[in-house]
Amino acid sequence: MGCNLAIAGVTGAVGQEFLSILEERDFPFDSVKMLASSRSAGKKIEFKGKEYTVEELGKNSFEGIDIALFSAGGARSKEFAPAAVEAGAVVVDNSSAFRMEANVPLVIPEINPQAIEQNQGIIANPNCSTIIGIVPVWPLHKANPVKRMVVSTYQAASGAGASAMLELETQTREILDGKEPTCKAFPYQIAFNAFSHNSALGPNGYNAEEMKMVNETRKIFDCPEIAITCTCIRISVLRAHCESINLEFTDPITPDEVRGLLETAPGVSVLDDREHNRFPMPIDASGKNDILVGRIRQDESIAENRGVNIWVAGDQLRKGAALNAVQIAEKLL
Repeated sequence: MGCNLAIAGVTGAVGQEFLSILEERDFPFDSVKMLASSRSAGKKIEFKGKEYTVEELGKNSFEGIDIALFSAGGARSKEFAPAAVEAGAVVVDNSSAFRMEANVPLVIPEINPQAIEQNQGIIANPNCSTIIGIVPVWPLHKANPVKRMVVSTYQAASGAGASAMLELETQTREILDGKEPTCKAFPYQIAFNAFSHNSALGPNGYNAEEMKMVNETRKIFDCPEIAITCTCIRISVLRAHCESINLEFTDPITPDEVRGLLETAPGVSVLDDREHNRFPMPIDASGKNDILVGRIRQDESIAENRGVNIWVAGDQLRKGAALNAVQIAEKLL
């Protein structure tokens, strides 16, 4: 049985990824509506051998729609998602607009699929860094509760959208040609550089991206007491995020036990080749659905073998965004 589908923000980087994942997974739909801002209205999009015309996203866009996949930014989600719900659709929203609202499930299907049925019309897709970081942490936490997580992220340009990816390419050419780099999507040069994540800083000195990881992990794990601290950094990589994750467990745990748990975990692939010093890289994760995990080793600074370090890489546009939303939509069906 198919459904009537709408995609809001279809011309953006995540919107385009929605289309390729829906096609790859042969998602069952009877009709699909392509929605974007007025700037993109009228554009033609080829999908599954058929041409579609992009329509302007508005409050009247959702008549007869069953599921609406949103990746149009927080402001547009707040403006148009309630209209979609009122028209009878279930919204899977990729923005931060609703994630921390008490009555909105925040879902990673490998972790808390049961939360989907508690939806009141809106289901939130977590932040990309949260998804990529905690899909591999969850099976470990289930086996031996994690007391504390220390996360450092190395985030790709794709997290800031198609314009940021283009900026990385453009700046690289400009610098190699001896020109000044053009900075529009980012406040600083992204090519050949790294800088603190370009989200707003709070009074505690942490930026919004870092606090998203803290608050979203606690909500998804249903574990408000877990201690988490993050440092989020942008690097000059096109589309896959990496994260260094230090975990302190309740009970002793060995790297071999961690490896064994991760080798059977859904949505995870282990790439941990010590002999050849070969571990996950952004180019390994780009275009892949699984989160890649390596550098699995004991944290020798934590007593009683209760600490482990892991290194992860995940495609920010796929599992970090579009794939997770499509998996939620599949469960709705």
